Amino acid sequence: MLGNGVVGILSESVNKWERRVPLTPSHCARLLHSGRDKTGVARIVVQPSTKRIYHDSLYEDVGCDISDDLSECGLVLGIKQPKLDMILPDRAYAFFSHTHKAQKENMPLLDKILAERVSLYDYELIVGDHGRRLLAFGRYAGRAGIIDFLHGLGQRYLSLGYSTPFLSLGASYMYPSLAAAKAAVISVGEEIASQGLPSGICPLVFVFTGSGNVSLGAQEIFKLLPHTFVEPSRLPELFEMGRNLNSPGRTSKRLFQVYGCVVTSRDMVEHKDPSKTFDKADYYAHPEHYDPIFHEKIAPYASVIVNCMYWEKRFPRLLSTPQIQDLTRKGCPLVGISDITCDIGGSIEFVHESTSIDLPFFRYDPLTGSYHHDMEGNGIICAAVDILPTEFAKEASQHFGDILSQFVGGLASTADVNKLPVHLKRACIAHGGALTSLFEYIPRMRNSDTEDTPDNLANGKSNKKYTVLVSLSGHLFDQFLINEALDKIEAAGGSFHLVKCQVGQSSSAKSYSELEVGADDREVLDQIIDSLTSLANPSENHGIISQKMNKISLKVGKLQETEVKTEFDTKKRISVLILGAGRVCQPAAELLASIGSSSSCQWYKTCLGTDSDDQNDVHVIVASLYLKDAEEIVQDIPNATAVELDVTDHASLCEYISQVEVVISLLPASCHVAVANVCIELKKHLVTASYVDNSMLMLDEKAKNAGITILGEMGLDPGIDHMMAMKMINQAHDRKGKVKSFTSYCGGLPSPAAANSPLAYKFSWNPAGAIRVGRNPAIYKSQDETIHVNGDDLYDSAVRFRIPELPAFALEYFPNRNSLTYGELYGIEHEASTVFRATLRYEGFSEVMATLTKIGLFDTESDPLLEHENRPTFRTFLCKLLKMDTEAVIGEKEITEGIVQLGHCKERGAAVKAAKTIMFLGLHEQTEIPVSCHSAFDVTCNRMEERLAYSGSEQDMVLLHHEVEVEFPDSHHTEHHTATLLEFGKHKDGKMISAMALTVGVPVAIGALLLIVNKITTRGVLRPLQPEVYEPALDILQAYGIKVMEKTL
Repeated sequence: MLGNGVVGILSESVNKWERRVPLTPSHCARLLHSGRDKTGVARIVVQPSTKRIYHDSLYEDVGCDISDDLSECGLVLGIKQPKLDMILPDRAYAFFSHTHKAQKENMPLLDKILAERVSLYDYELIVGDHGRRLLAFGRYAGRAGIIDFLHGLGQRYLSLGYSTPFLSLGASYMYPSLAAAKAAVISVGEEIASQGLPSGICPLVFVFTGSGNVSLGAQEIFKLLPHTFVEPSRLPELFEMGRNLNSPGRTSKRLFQVYGCVVTSRDMVEHKDPSKTFDKADYYAHPEHYDPIFHEKIAPYASVIVNCMYWEKRFPRLLSTPQIQDLTRKGCPLVGISDITCDIGGSIEFVHESTSIDLPFFRYDPLTGSYHHDMEGNGIICAAVDILPTEFAKEASQHFGDILSQFVGGLASTADVNKLPVHLKRACIAHGGALTSLFEYIPRMRNSDTEDTPDNLANGKSNKKYTVLVSLSGHLFDQFLINEALDKIEAAGGSFHLVKCQVGQSSSAKSYSELEVGADDREVLDQIIDSLTSLANPSENHGIISQKMNKISLKVGKLQETEVKTEFDTKKRISVLILGAGRVCQPAAELLASIGSSSSCQWYKTCLGTDSDDQNDVHVIVASLYLKDAEEIVQDIPNATAVELDVTDHASLCEYISQVEVVISLLPASCHVAVANVCIELKKHLVTASYVDNSMLMLDEKAKNAGITILGEMGLDPGIDHMMAMKMINQAHDRKGKVKSFTSYCGGLPSPAAANSPLAYKFSWNPAGAIRVGRNPAIYKSQDETIHVNGDDLYDSAVRFRIPELPAFALEYFPNRNSLTYGELYGIEHEASTVFRATLRYEGFSEVMATLTKIGLFDTESDPLLEHENRPTFRTFLCKLLKMDTEAVIGEKEITEGIVQLGHCKERGAAVKAAKTIMFLGLHEQTEIPVSCHSAFDVTCNRMEERLAYSGSEQDMVLLHHEVEVEFPDSHHTEHHTATLLEFGKHKDGKMISAMALTVGVPVAIGALLLIVNKITTRGVLRPLQPEVYEPALDILQAYGIKVMEKTL
């Protein structure tokens, strides 16, 4: 059957949108009408299809047969992989198979090919003398991708309140041809040139990554709009100028063009050594020597990122999730991402799924970490369609067939693969039931388990005495260099085990593999390394072009000997005990358990200055009085164990603490001293998030004598607030400045979406503590005057507050206990005329709480009414407080009147707000008060805990803001420094991790980590006020995604 000159064309079955064809009717006409002697094609059979871009009748008109039966065809052509039952035996097939890289998901197809003795030709492997693929659709992907995105951009801007010319543009598939689509884009461009774009979205900057066919295709369409291309270095200047441009003769500011910027790898990274400049060859060989800068130099000025460059995991990401979250908080103008490469979870980390032609967009909200499939709401729209070329199916097919038709005759008329031209012979993966010689590496790779390799190595899987980790990068698969490398290893008598494999997905992208190479003789292993080195550095007689295309990069790791523990075994296993399994525990356990994993390598090395290879594996033990609580915490955390422990059982507590290096106590503060005494006895470090009180300070000398550190106040407030403050103050002192004023504001709040109660507040745990905050007296210093605020007057002292960087938040603050002690802690008590710390709430909170206080709802004395055996209702209790008739109608109006008549509010508006809150809490309901309530305070807490709790999907928010005014006596000028932390709760695995839990749990874990790696060397009882604590801790917080925005005025 092979070589009989009969060609079949498959009906595409993989995707409903796949309308492309390998040969158009015109190609078929030329092949048939030129005669078999010239073309090698005697007959063409086309499977019928009602969705193909070319109707069956057009094929029939040029002499093709229309039939489902391809049994007479020696060569069958398609675009995508056919269904397995469509593979006929003893025939040749040509399509994009995606099998030559041993991709696991495509191995059933390869097995079917081999079983049916099929000759398989992969279009991706048909490569010219220049080393580039001959058959590809790159430009069409770029063209369709940018048009689709412009179509969505119009809808997105409309949802943001802007009408733009983009709204009239359709998706690529909606046009009958590429020319028609281009005409529509030109029409949009004409409208931009004449009517302009709203100033609120200008300058509209499109950033294109890469310079290959995909990028060129996207730029081709972009250039149909009135445009100017700018160099990456000019983006900041453009951003500033564009915002201030006025169009002559117009009352409203509008711009009449868009801007483009093409960036390559030199704009995305910089060498870690400041003395070295970017070198592309060095970057590809050693990406670990470079740091990402795209998020700092490019992304802050981009409106749209058009991603056209494939990324490999060994390179820094173009844009990570923490980076986009940070950019969003800083007001980055980015509206959307057109990820034409469709690199899921790749260079743009938050592009977590591919999209379809029918639903090409999803919306990602960086501040909440949530994904949505609509255009409304906050965030960035993202498109990641993986079959874009089929939207221009006619032109893409014509382009593809123009090239493929040159090869079809040879493939159709030749039964002997060895008689084919070299570029076709090398594209043949299988023939006659066996892999061809170039692809004999595939079974080797299939037999190498890449999933559990670290464990296998740790368990001594290699049976060779000597092993070494070898990293290879280059055109390993399209140039078949992986075959040569494996041959050299086996020819010398060595073995290999595939540890990692990342495959370049385009002709320009390189692939990367890590192999554990083994041998029983040291000299044999040295010989293998020499052979691989010669492969990486081919001799000069091969010619410059050959050298360039065939060269690979080689990196050799440390030699390991089986008698000595392997590299994986050399990691010391450290244990940390976490006491308490509350909400704060999970973020702490997750961070610590991740140490030693690949996910922590980058920030670990960057922040701690320690090679990731030297990371310790951390085993986390979570102990709780109730085992079930601890088990829920560790359920999905590797390297974590749950245990049941009663900390009042001294023997059991000692047993568990003796097994670990560091203890984290998340227990109530009253338990810390008992735990600290055991840690001193057993010489184990201790970290807590609680205030360091006098009873803990008394242990300072004992801790020093035991050689341990007790690190307290390592949470949010106290904790991160200390660290941010000391960084700002010490930086000022280092510059010979004098701190004139220090003010700090902090609050745990509902996110704006969750602030849906009259009080605009919710509780993530028992509200008693938060309510008591409003009853504490306060003292602070303002302009060298000491101010005292009585606890009963605290809410009345609230002041309206706005943060310039966060103008959307309507806030207020009231003083937070004793601010003067912070002047002493921070060493500024004698230089700062103002030292003030405050609690943040949404505006209006204090007015309502003050009214509820005056009503008596927060009184803590036992109430006689609540001591009766017959329980009163909430309504009865409220009527008593408001001196109202229990038989009367009780509604918002009546409650408001009662509050006003009793003189609890100066303004009626405040009484209305308080009445709405009372109604919302259900304090007017005819429901019995629980027997556990003995005071008005208990009753109110009961209602608040029930009615003001977060639902499972609602987010909380943490906002911490410092302002430091610094005088410089020598230069007679003053600087105003601010630092702001804004963090939202995060959805993870169907659960909500609160911002409060994150910002308390992560710092205590960081404290433990710093003790593990001996970054903290001071012994005794500490707060995070020393540079050895706060400098690395703040760096890790930033790297972990908890960002601090700093600004100087």
